Amino acid sequence: MLAKAIALAAQAHVDQVDRAGQPYILHPLRMMMRLATQSAALRTEEREDAQIVAILHDVVEDTPTTLDDLRAAGFAERILAAIDCVTRREEESYDEFVTRSQSNPLARLVKLADLEDNMDLKRIGMLTDDDVARLNRYHRAWRRLQTTDNDKS
Repeated sequence: MLAKAIALAAQAHVDQVDRAGQPYILHPLRMMMRLATQSAALRTEEREDAQIVAILHDVVEDTPTTLDDLRAAGFAERILAAIDCVTRREEESYDEFVTRSQSNPLARLVKLADLEDNMDLKRIGMLTDDDVARLNRYHRAWRRLQTTDNDKS
């Protein structure tokens, strides 16, 4: 299923570029690789699930592809639930979105990888005030997602 997810994401993001003008697909690929190396404590199936969610994490939010399309392609409900949690809804504030991402353990792992890649300053040329504000927002979200229920007790 991972190969299928990579092919689907590559096709869905085919004409998209990131803020630096690079092919957008490189972002989910970096996340997928980050989760492959950082998730050593996960069972093989959980690691692959995290990689699948990572590669597909922006497909529903940024392309015409829907969760039903992914379901029809054969992706498991646990994958779809995590993708749904990392897909920001139009009416949702950023804080609400982060809280929803935190509610699903698989989504939480993927959102952390997403934020870590988005905060990588090597991807950004000259920092603007908007970039600094976005990086601060990402860092606050990353700190929130780092805190688990066990950390709060």
